[in-house]
Order: sequence, then structure tokens, then C-alpha cells
Amino acid sequence: MKSNMTASGEILEIQGFDISPELTYPLFFLLLFVYFSLLFSNIGVLTLIITEKTLHQPMYILFCNLSVNDLIGNTVLLPQLMAHIISTERFVTFKQCAVQAFCSHTFGSASHMILVIMAIDRYVAICHPLRYSSIMTTKTVIGLSATAWGVSLLLVSVLIGLTVRLSRCRSLIQNAYCDNASLFKLSCDDVSINNIYGLFFTVLLFSCSLGGIAVTYIRIALICWIKKNKELNNRALQTCASHLVLYLIMLWSGFLTIILHRFPDYPDLRKIAYILFHVVPANLNPIIYGMHTRSLRDKIIQILQRKVTPT
Repeated sequence: MKSNMTASGEILEIQGFDISPELTYPLFFLLLFVYFSLLFSNIGVLTLIITEKTLHQPMYILFCNLSVNDLIGNTVLLPQLMAHIISTERFVTFKQCAVQAFCSHTFGSASHMILVIMAIDRYVAICHPLRYSSIMTTKTVIGLSATAWGVSLLLVSVLIGLTVRLSRCRSLIQNAYCDNASLFKLSCDDVSINNIYGLFFTVLLFSCSLGGIAVTYIRIALICWIKKNKELNNRALQTCASHLVLYLIMLWSGFLTIILHRFPDYPDLRKIAYILFHVVPANLNPIIYGMHTRSLRDKIIQILQRKVTPT
């Protein structure tokens, strides 16, 4: 019965990783640890920001967006990936695969958009500190966040919509997860429109992302160079260095994933790059932003001190 459904395209088989038996459970528990650590850290940051009224400020709204996005992006990827690592049968329905691809691409798009907004926030905080509270109001940040999510959902809806309309003549996903490219490779139809829109989607996203980051950081660097203020330079370095490192990790792992789809000789490298794109920023974001943001760091330290200090 399953073979008939697979042949008809209702059930798809995931290729997954070719893992030796002795590495199966170590890899499973490694991914389980990574998943639980990002769940704990991101949910912890979200809970702290929501429950502490002193943290109800525009900057922390952006942290919440980042944590929610990281939780969604990794929850649609890692549990299924872990199940397929220890299972000999790696089957999903086409609808499940399309939903995973949609959520995964939305995660990637929203990550870029949110980090651009955070770069703008840092620019205003460093270069216009006296006007920060009047420029980056709660209403402004909520509007920018809604725009980031709206644009991401719209772009990805068209991307996946163009793929699910195609008929399918194959049932093997040549990947460890579902993404748009793996889905439209199942079709024997003409996928020129998919390739054209995919290229437009990628160029638009990376142009906005790289352009936004470059403009804000160049302006910050110019302000620091012109004013030659040691305190300003230290604040800019402390604030921007971690943001830039995380952005570059996400950017290059995303680039690798896209580029390696064109080189089928390196399938495992592409799969690893895609997983790193999800899990590395999601684990580092709460640590870096939590520890580098004084108010958030102080609240975390206060809570930890309450836990360890006997009453």
C-alpha cells in the first residue's frame, strides 16, 4: 500500500544522511541536546521579556521576534530530522513536506529582515542616542516587525505556491529535509518559472539584507571615525560586533545551501550547511544578545541569584 502511495506522489521518501550505525545514536543525542538548548534559551528569553515590565521596550520586541522565528524554524526541522536519523523508514506526506518547506523558507527570510531592523535600531542608538526614544518607538518597531513578517510570508507563499501546482513524477526528496528546490525537482514539468522566481526571490532578499546591513554599518563607522570618541567607538564595537558575526554566519551558510543545490556532487555538505543555518544562530542569539544587553543581562543575573541564594 505504501509503495503504491509513494509511486503516486502522495507519500514522499526523504533521502536523509548516509550514517554508519555506530554514529546514529551519538548524532541523534547531539541534535537532541542542540534542540533542547535552543528551546530552553529562546523560551527563557521570551518569558523573561514578557513577564518583566521594565523590558517592555522597542529593542526587546526585536529580540522576541528573533526568538519566535528561531523556535519556529528549528521546530519544523529538527524533530523530524532526529526521527529520520534513527528510523529506517523516512516517509512524509507531500502536504507535510510543503508545510516544512514553507516554514523553513519563512524562517530564512524573516531572519534576514529582522536582522536588518536590528541593524537600523543599533544605528539610531549609536549615532542618534538623544533621538532614539522618539525615532524607535514601540509603534515603529511593531510596524517594522509586522512588515518583515508580512513581506516574508508573501514572498514565500508565492515561492511554494508555484511549486505545489506542479505535477510530480518522482517521490524521492534528495535531501535530509524538505525545501523548495527539493520539491520542484520531483516534477517533470517545465520549471522555468520556478527558477526565475527563485532567482528573483534570492536576489531581492539578499540585496535588501546586504544593502541594509552595509548602509547602517558604513554610517556607524563614518560617525565613529569623524567624532573620534573613545566611548562611542567602544559602544559601537561592543554592540555591533556580535550582531555582525551572527549575520555573517547566517549569510554564508545560506549562500552555501543555495549554491550547493547547483552542485549535486556535494549533497552532504549542502545538508550540513542548511542545518547550521538553522541551529547556530538560534543557539547563539539568546546568549549573545542576552549577555551583551545590560538590562537583560542584569535581569538574568538577578533571577539566578534568587535561585541559588537560600531564603
